[in-house]
Amino acid sequence: MMADHSVGFWGGRVPREVVSMAKHLKDLDKQLFRQILKVVVNALEEKECSVSMADIAEDNSLSEEKLSDIVSGMYELLKEALRLPSSSVRQESFEEDLRELRISEEFIADFSRIVFGNGRPALNASVTQHGPRLPKLEQFRWRVDVAISTSSLSRALQPTVLMQLKLSDGNLHQFEVSMSKFQDLRYNVALILKEMNDLEKLSVLKIQDYHVN
Repeated sequence: MMADHSVGFWGGRVPREVVSMAKHLKDLDKQLFRQILKVVVNALEEKECSVSMADIAEDNSLSEEKLSDIVSGMYELLKEALRLPSSSVRQESFEEDLRELRISEEFIADFSRIVFGNGRPALNASVTQHGPRLPKLEQFRWRVDVAISTSSLSRALQPTVLMQLKLSDGNLHQFEVSMSKFQDLRYNVALILKEMNDLEKLSVLKIQDYHVN
């Protein structure tokens, strides 16, 4: 049912800001939609947009609450779309997911041009530069070690796995795990991957159920 707000592009529940936006877009004319969308894109690029937003608020009959919902929804929608590599999201799937929210074809085309158009690389660069980032893994080294001399008899001749991580910020992290803990790690990673796969299949089934109903 539509109440679940579960569509493929989001990988789960649609953000409430986007759901609220979709409701308000039904009564919005195309010119005003594009004015607001331009301001939202400027905000994503960290450009000054307060004056433009003030002009929009003054020149139309939208309530402050409606305008706020539309802006928040557009911002959240585009942010979610741009955080994924363009190669991992098909344009047809993106547009179909917006149709699930009853957004008009004209507005979908405008959203799609931003996410998949020629301006995407520049927008990506701006979002990446100003958005929060975590250091990336640059190098991973490991080896199996066996303690020959140790103060603990329980550890003597027991293999351990030594791991070293080098991050993009220059930090090095080194740690040691026993073989039993390493096997636990392998098992839990495999379990998480399976659960992620199950969730993805569940989302696909929900989409299919929606179309059937």
